[in-house]
Amino acid sequence: MARKPRLNVAGNPQHVIQRGNNRQVTFFAEEDYQFYLGCLTEAAQKYANDIHAYVLMTNHVHLLVTPNQLESIARLMQSVGRRYVQYINYTYNRSGTLWEGRYKASLIQSERYLLTCMRYIELNPVRARMVKHPEEYKWSSYRANGLGATNELITQHPEYQSLGITPEQKQKAYQALFHTHLAPETLHEVRTALNSELVTGTDRFKAEIEMTLGRRVQSKPRGRPRKQSDINLLKERDNEKLSFVENFK
Repeated sequence: MARKPRLNVAGNPQHVIQRGNNRQVTFFAEEDYQFYLGCLTEAAQKYANDIHAYVLMTNHVHLLVTPNQLESIARLMQSVGRRYVQYINYTYNRSGTLWEGRYKASLIQSERYLLTCMRYIELNPVRARMVKHPEEYKWSSYRANGLGATNELITQHPEYQSLGITPEQKQKAYQALFHTHLAPETLHEVRTALNSELVTGTDRFKAEIEMTLGRRVQSKPRGRPRKQSDINLLKERDNEKLSFVENFK
């Protein structure tokens, strides 16, 4: 089966996930997390990527990245993946693959979904019941975005910067977003778009991306397409109902 082409749009953020092979563990010790973040920082700078949020879970990684060139994310993930696998295999005297195929990515509409996606990413350890609050988890970007901790990996997105004038105002407004959990329908929407490598955004935004890329970027309607004869029959029934109502006015 042919691989689905990437949603390559420079300057538009993408939600990226890479899972361990067969959902197996990919981080075994603190040094592993530190090494991965070091690789990520170097590759983000080298291949022109702005990283706004991330979380390193025990068997998968979430990133929110704005690529500044068309192939920026692909080069980022290839570089980090190769270096990290070599490091793990050498450190733990193992061989073979570590990651589950290639990474998946969903294009994000900035003004509507960027902050939602940041919350989705940084709340992963909370949903997994590893911690009660995201600030308790060491291997995510929440401490940088929510508490102002120094993190050279993080580049603030304009949507985050619009939360306030001073760093303190931005952090306080960002913290307030985490007072409530994401709605189930929002979780479903983000997950579906990510797993299917589609777009998270409004219908209008999706249509604009489809015109730009020349291909479908949203889920197909469920069920079989209606035949023209079925459509005509429905129209006839509607007209009959309308005529019936008019006769009794």
